[in-house]
Amino acid sequence: MADDPIRLELQLRDGTPVVVRPLQPSDRELVAEAYRQLSPEARYQRFWSHTGEMIGAGMIDRLVRQDPASPVSWVVLDRTRPFPGLGGGSWWLESSASGLVEMSAVVLDSEQGRGIGTLLLAVLWLTALQAGAREMVGYVLPDNHQASRWLRDCGASGTWDGYKSCFRWDLRDLDALPATPAAADLAGWLAELSPVLMVD
Repeated sequence: MADDPIRLELQLRDGTPVVVRPLQPSDRELVAEAYRQLSPEARYQRFWSHTGEMIGAGMIDRLVRQDPASPVSWVVLDRTRPFPGLGGGSWWLESSASGLVEMSAVVLDSEQGRGIGTLLLAVLWLTALQAGAREMVGYVLPDNHQASRWLRDCGASGTWDGYKSCFRWDLRDLDALPATPAAADLAGWLAELSPVLMVD
């Protein structure tokens, strides 16, 4: 792979060394294989689709073709594995007038519960804030109780729009984070990564 414009060498809370970096055009097969490794339920919950083992070329393009100076799609890798991908996340502008961005993240089924999603949330939070966002929203299907619980535990306020659950954070208000283990982990990652990702 080409040299990464940003490359974070970190440790998960269980001590596993990982690399967190922006997705690149050369990551097309990595993205496609990660999609193939998701369970049908995970594909439905993340992409709201029951489609098969292939992700569309348009979606891959959207993820890997980005401005290197302001990346919005990120991946967590364990380089010791034959397939290194553990999870990934993105944000994109939903409303420039309000400074609102939408976020989405996915972690492989086998890697759930290791804090990878919380790490990705921290990266998305800081890079969106650095790009001028003030608020971030994530949308969840009503039957995805695990994701809804995790988002609330990470401090998002939830509402229902009649079709999906909407979870929002004020990116400038860390005092709103609740006293939960997930929020404490998120706050820890925000403190650790802000000197690297929040640059002038």
